[in-house]
Amino acid sequence: MITRTEILQEIGRPRLRAISVSLGMEVSTRKAKAEILSGLISSRRFSTAEMLERLTHGELKAICKRANVVPSSRDKAGYIHGLTGDDGTLLKAHIIASLRKQGFRHQKGRIVPPSFEDKETIRTVHGLAVQHKRDRARAQLMRYEKALLSRIAEGVSLDVTEIRPRLVEVVSDSEDELLFRYACLHWSIPISSGYGRRLRFIVIDESNQKLVGVIGLGDPVFALSARDEWIGFTPASRKRRLQNIMDAFVLGAVPPYSYLLGGKLIAMLAASNEVRERFKAKYGTHRSLISGKTQDGDLALLTTTSALGRSSIYNRIRYQQRQLYTPIGYTRGFGDFQFLNGLYDEMLTYAKVNCSPTAKQLSWGAGFRNRREVVKKCLASAGLPSDLLRHGVRRQIFVVPLALNAKQYLSGVDDTLQAFNFSADEMFGYFRERWMLPRAARLQEFRAFRSEDYGLWIR
Repeated sequence: MITRTEILQEIGRPRLRAISVSLGMEVSTRKAKAEILSGLISSRRFSTAEMLERLTHGELKAICKRANVVPSSRDKAGYIHGLTGDDGTLLKAHIIASLRKQGFRHQKGRIVPPSFEDKETIRTVHGLAVQHKRDRARAQLMRYEKALLSRIAEGVSLDVTEIRPRLVEVVSDSEDELLFRYACLHWSIPISSGYGRRLRFIVIDESNQKLVGVIGLGDPVFALSARDEWIGFTPASRKRRLQNIMDAFVLGAVPPYSYLLGGKLIAMLAASNEVRERFKAKYGTHRSLISGKTQDGDLALLTTTSALGRSSIYNRIRYQQRQLYTPIGYTRGFGDFQFLNGLYDEMLTYAKVNCSPTAKQLSWGAGFRNRREVVKKCLASAGLPSDLLRHGVRRQIFVVPLALNAKQYLSGVDDTLQAFNFSADEMFGYFRERWMLPRAARLQEFRAFRSEDYGLWIR
């Protein structure tokens, strides 16, 4: 590692002046190189790395060559790391480079997210994270892809009048789990695996044993202002009744059923008796790790967010004169998907060496509480602002009451839940007549779909 003075002495006067100006330092056009150099060397406002970030890739490469410094990699971040020897500097450079690659802009010293005026822009900004998730899954799933594709229907052979959907709970280490994971890789945003308690279903068409869609439920986030205001949560009622809420981390249909508005069917089935009853059976005697209390297993409410801004699917689902999905607002555009493109692995490795976890209870176990904590710790350690978590994608939030008095029960007004009677079979019967058959008669594009079109790696 060489000193700041040695590094800066390798840079010509025009570039030194440009660096000074970009850092907000006052430099007259008449100042000699020695004066500019002295100001930069003595400055405590900026690190050497921050100064080097103003140089081009070619300039950094030339400095390393003249100083006989071996970079840790051949990108700009690697040259800066080679010159400074600071792992935090390398991580910072990688973070900034990754964000820029996703469309974020460096503006007046801040990283600014793109403008998300259309759904295609949102898909694009998620592209790196989606591709990374597929790349990681490839080693395990590619060998099964041919078998998995055999469970995807051919549009030309689909008899719409014979479709009979059935909910099948996903069991760990099963072929159904592989199918669930494989389907989730096709979403245009990276799908979480869910947190804490988890309930996963695939929906199978009994007429041909092909996959219709997937449902994934997991623990809700502790604090969600739109949800908490809609319910009327107090700190006490939220602590008591958050156990009666689950968040749908994935809901959707696969082709060719998606062409027949199958996404609406999957959204409806998530609110069915069968899902609620399975939750009761699985978690009715579950003991919470955090509170230490046994849960009652009464599922009163689902929450979910749209993938791409405002949702046209959820907004128009009515059943038994009720709107199943109630829009209650938008997320703040705050999260960590922008770090899930391979960068998070580097951040986790860095955090384990350079950061300390802040677990609040011994019973939670050692280590970092969640991914968000790792990202926050790394940003702080690398000298980056926590507002880099503000990606700007605002997702529409929906609540799905599963009982007549869901709000009153969750807020603590009522002690007994009056659950709706939503049979999966009856829901499908309604969906079939209301949406599916008219759609199939009107648009025949589903006929052109081939299962091989669904392949990720085999073409």
